[in-house]
Amino acid sequence: MTTTRTERDSMGELAVPVDALYGAQTQRAVNNFPISGRRMPPLFIRALLLIKSAAASANAELDELDKPIATAISQAAGGLLQDPDYMRHFPVDVFQTGSGTSTNMNANEVLARLASQQGGLEVHPNDHVNRGQSSNDVIPTAIHVSACLALQEQLLPALSHLVHTTRDKADSVHHIVKTGRTHLMDAMPVRLSQSLKAWADQVQYNQLRLVQTESDLRSLAQGGTAVGTGINAHPEFAARFAGALSQACQIPFSPAPNFFTHIGSQDCAVALSGALRTTAVSLMKIANDMRWMNSGPLAGLGEIELEALQPGSSIMPGKVNPVIPEAVAMVCAQVIGNDSAITIAGQSGNFELNVMLPLVADRLVDSIELLASASRLLADRAIASFTVREEQLQGPLSRNPILVTALNPIIGYQKAAEIAKQAYAEGRPIIDVAGEQTDISRSELLDLLDPAKLADGG
Repeated sequence: MTTTRTERDSMGELAVPVDALYGAQTQRAVNNFPISGRRMPPLFIRALLLIKSAAASANAELDELDKPIATAISQAAGGLLQDPDYMRHFPVDVFQTGSGTSTNMNANEVLARLASQQGGLEVHPNDHVNRGQSSNDVIPTAIHVSACLALQEQLLPALSHLVHTTRDKADSVHHIVKTGRTHLMDAMPVRLSQSLKAWADQVQYNQLRLVQTESDLRSLAQGGTAVGTGINAHPEFAARFAGALSQACQIPFSPAPNFFTHIGSQDCAVALSGALRTTAVSLMKIANDMRWMNSGPLAGLGEIELEALQPGSSIMPGKVNPVIPEAVAMVCAQVIGNDSAITIAGQSGNFELNVMLPLVADRLVDSIELLASASRLLADRAIASFTVREEQLQGPLSRNPILVTALNPIIGYQKAAEIAKQAYAEGRPIIDVAGEQTDISRSELLDLLDPAKLADGG
């Protein structure tokens, strides 16, 4: 029983699986790049299909493509996007030709075959589906579009959720005062809400940076074709294409002012990756703060108790670990690693074309999706659900010798240092030693050394 069929391209004949929608060029790529087994991200393929549909519509409007063929291409793309298993038609490895030509032709072949089957037409992958296009402008465009979709649909909403969850938690613990820490050492008291609001601000600043960067991604390479000159594309194609794609995605895309810039470089993607790296740095800081605060419960700080989600050890019964902050920290490490890969790939713009486009596409979407999932997990299974061990906070707070800082303006730094050292050495509250070593009344000391008042700046 035959399991393959024969397909032909400009290099000759090739055997292709009999039920595959793709053709010879895709099969050559499958044969040539058995490297990772990792395909291009589904969101990137979705962007690519949307691009092909918008290109067909634009070409039809400009009489560059017969309307029945354009309609068949758009319907084929729409039908694929309705198929939950559409990725089975896109088997090309991430590590392929640097322009992403193999993935572009994969889409062209699949859509041509589907459009021909469904419309009773002869639709050609190059002459029709790829009309007015080149892999060199399609793939950079798909990088921008997939990143915009991922930001709009996943990461920005996830970060908003994390901000709101953290601010809500801050409001609920505002009454709790704890020992602040610098250099991991005892410092002046802070409200627990102040720490959480600082986390929320970090995340919100990252949101703003991502929104600013996302606006640059709305500028598209499509229309520049091979090297940026627009050869084989109608003069109005870029604008018509951007309009059709904007309507499909509900994102206001526009043609790049200079196609050469977006084809020869990937600076916008590198900038976005940098903003994603900064977001990862912030989330790692938050995750590690929570790990420290949760440490113990007896021999560590033990200030908060994270939700117990699973046994923490295969040998130590009863042990529970901070698994969510740990998972988030690992996500952040991966995103920082992705940024290094994207940075190196961004340097590979040789003259008129960057030649590491598939890697940029893959790692950029990976970073966005990882951060989105991790942000929601951190919000819902760590920040929203932790409890505060108030009794663990109060004892160290009352004995904190650093409280004497509040007396500096009255008794001077040197005298305050002597009191702090004595209180620490004797394990006594600072207020008792200060009462012995100064003429300040007990009632005035209670007011001056009130941790809540000090946390509020007084």
